[in-house]
Order: sequence, then structure tokens, then C-alpha cells
Amino acid sequence: MARILMSGPDVTDLEREAVAEAFASGWIAPLGPAVDAFEAAMAERIGRSHAVALASGTSALHLGLLAWGVGPGDVVPTSTMTFAATANAISYTGATPYFVDSDPETGQMDPELLGRVLARLGEEGVPVPAVVPVDLLGSCADHTRIVEIAHAAGAKVLVDSAESLGAHHAGLPAGKHGDAAIFSFNGNKVMTTSGGGMYLTDDEAAAARVRHLATQAREPAVHYEHRDIGFNYRLSNLLAAMGNAQLRRLDGMIARRRVRREAYARIVEDVPGVEVFQRDGDEQDNCWLTALVVDPELAGTDAAALSTALTAAGIESRPLWKPMHLQPVFAGIPAEVTGASERLFRTGLTLPSGSALSEEECARIDATLRAALAAHEIAPPLTEAAT
Repeated sequence: MARILMSGPDVTDLEREAVAEAFASGWIAPLGPAVDAFEAAMAERIGRSHAVALASGTSALHLGLLAWGVGPGDVVPTSTMTFAATANAISYTGATPYFVDSDPETGQMDPELLGRVLARLGEEGVPVPAVVPVDLLGSCADHTRIVEIAHAAGAKVLVDSAESLGAHHAGLPAGKHGDAAIFSFNGNKVMTTSGGGMYLTDDEAAAARVRHLATQAREPAVHYEHRDIGFNYRLSNLLAAMGNAQLRRLDGMIARRRVRREAYARIVEDVPGVEVFQRDGDEQDNCWLTALVVDPELAGTDAAALSTALTAAGIESRPLWKPMHLQPVFAGIPAEVTGASERLFRTGLTLPSGSALSEEECARIDATLRAALAAHEIAPPLTEAAT
């Protein structure tokens, strides 16, 4: 019995043909016409003046911060409920992340807490050149308030939109908010280039700086001349060709993910203490991952027990992100927490959400989930090692 993945890649003959065409063109090395086309198409879709295709979303975060001069001695507030790549990229620059807890209803960075952090750091004279909010599970954070608060404190906003391509907030697409934004095209994202990312901004100088640093900071000379430490962060022309094909199919893939979310909503609608996370206002989401939030006192079961049942049936699931302020690698890093993200970590469970799921796979998932919800089992507490 084949294992059902949470968000496997969705590729068709269109992607195979695009990559084969790029291969036949002779543009095998990084950069090339497919990269140029991919950048132009992404910039047009999001409404940004500049887009730079890169090796990953993490590299886009790293270079986006470096382009603003972020470095040692600086503090960069970011969401605590995120994948480690966000905090890692801040750390690469030598700056210190400052973890901000979640709005308990949405899981997104809490703007009120961000304002409190920025006010405190301002009073202490700590330099805060940037804020990095994260769009969680394909839903946009409250960028209207976050950008206003950050700009009032003199900080720029680099939005980690790795998960939210195709989502919207306040009438604008993900990637349009803030002074700059990034996307990830990792294999599990709503669209993929196998591996890859994109930096987007309306700031011509910042885009040029990112592009320069991504190509080993090579100066325009016949010989190899370097005035800065650079990085090999370019996106392959072959992978960009795949991205162009995926972008043409993006809206259809999002629509299929939405159908899956609605199926989960129907399964849990009459189950006390279980609800689809972030469903309020989710018409603006891309439904990258659908998650359940389970109140064990009301449901008679918990997220861990549901995960155990799904795993036994060969179905992948996962808790919501373990908050960064709980990660051993970031012990001692400053944080403004309320317990909201920790509760979501304990009670949340992400479910298979991919657009390539077959009807048979969906039926297997749904039957297993219904049976698990009816079992009324509580899993033993996670050990410290397991968390």
C-alpha cells in the first residue's frame, strides 16, 4: 500500500515538455531564457516591479536581508510559528531573531505583540532594520497592520510568503505586501520547481543587490573580480522551465486543494471540539495545507491519536510547526510569547492536501479520519525527545 503524502508534487506532461524544451535549447547551466521568462511572469502576476529567481526560499530571505544591510548587532522580529528556514536566514546574516507569538485564531504573527516588541527595542536603542512576518499554511498574515507598525518604528518588512503563493490579503496577492517578499518552490509547495525560490520587490536597487550577491558577487570585468562575499544562489534554467509550466496551472491546483479542504470540513462539521484551522475567511487562502485543531476535552480524542491512526494507514500527517522559541537551537533567543503558538502545536494536525491526490487516495484518507474521530482515543503525552 503506497504511502499518501501530505503535499506531493503535482506534475504533468506540460512540465516534462517544458523541461525537455529547455534541455534541447542548450541552456543547461544556471540562468537562461527560461529564468528570464519565469521572473517576468512572476513579477506580472504579483504586480511587483522586480523578481529574482533563486535556489530556494531560504536564499531569497537571506539575500533580501543582506540587501538592506542587515547584520551583526541587529535584531529582526519574526514569527515564532514557522519553519526553521525563516529564523535560520536571519541568523545567517549575523543578526538575532526575535520571536513573536501568534494570534490564537489564525496562527499568524500577532501585530499587537509586534508593536510591543518594537516599542521596547526602540526604548533600548536596539537597531531593528527589518521585520519578517510569515504567511502560515497558505494564508496571509495581517500585513496591513504589520507593515504600518513596522514602518512607524523605522523597520522594513520582508514577508516570508513561502507558503502563500496564490493567496490574497486586503485585495492584494501574497508577495505584494511589505517592502519585499519571497516565495518557495520546494517540492511540497502549492507549485514547485523541484527546489527554488523567488525574491520580489518594487525597489530596483534592492533587486539589483540580490541578483549581484546571488551570482557570487562577480563584478563586470573580463577577469573574475569580487568586492563582496557572494553566494551561488542562482536558479537553474531547467528548473525555471518547470516553474513556467507550473505557474500556468497554479489556479487549477489551488482549486483542487480547496476541494480537499471542503471535504475535511464536511467530515468534522458535526464533531464537537474539532474544526478546520484558519477556515474563517479562507476564500483568500491558497489552501496549501489544511489543518485540524482538536480540543481533546470536547472531542474525546486528540491530534496525536488522529496522527497515529493516519500513520497506521500509511497516510502522512504532521503537527503544526513547533514554535521557534521552543527549538533547542534557538534557546536563549528573545521572544514575546503568550502561549498561543504552543497551544496550536499541541492541538493542531496538518492533513494531506496536495492537488495530485487521486480519488482513491482521498477516499482512503476520509474513511481513516472518520474512523479515528469516532474512536475516542487519547494518545500518551509526547516525550521531551519526541517534541
